[in-house]
Amino acid sequence: MNLQLSMAAFALAASISPGPVNLVALSCGANYGLRASLRHVTGATLGFTLLLLAMGLGLHQLLSQWPALDVLIRWSGVAFLLYMAYGLARDDGRLDGGKAQRPPSLLTGALMQWLNPKAWLASLAGMGAYAAGGEFGLVGQFAALYFVICYLSIACWAYAGTFMGQYLQEAGRMRLFNRGLALLLLGSAVYLLWA
Repeated sequence: MNLQLSMAAFALAASISPGPVNLVALSCGANYGLRASLRHVTGATLGFTLLLLAMGLGLHQLLSQWPALDVLIRWSGVAFLLYMAYGLARDDGRLDGGKAQRPPSLLTGALMQWLNPKAWLASLAGMGAYAAGGEFGLVGQFAALYFVICYLSIACWAYAGTFMGQYLQEAGRMRLFNRGLALLLLGSAVYLLWA
């Protein structure tokens, strides 16, 4: 297997697997449709790519020197997941356009990645496996490949949500769906407390 194919396989496995960012993309697709979800998809992809580049260019060394940063990131991630879960849980499920909430923004998507331990682990493991030496060309190549795969993977979750949304037109069903996703995000936050 050549290097690019191996990088692509890693990027796909890490990006398409369930996680907080993908759950929010699924919910966003179901609640607001694919077009509105693309802001979140784009923000999450840009946020992850910047994190991946930072890791490849030496951020991991800073984290090993200052372990308190790791703790701060973990607790910030837990707090953000709880905030997102709360937002989903309190959603009334109406799809009439009169929602007080807006779909997650580009900034929210990017911030989710920087507070997402799954993203930190994927970027650390990926750069460790494919560009441990910090060679700029290899770091850039991996980040560019990852950008495309990450975008398409998160967009698949948003599309799946859009598809599911047509079966969740009744407010009660949408409310149940959102609360189920809120419980999954809550579970992710609880897991992070003991991981």
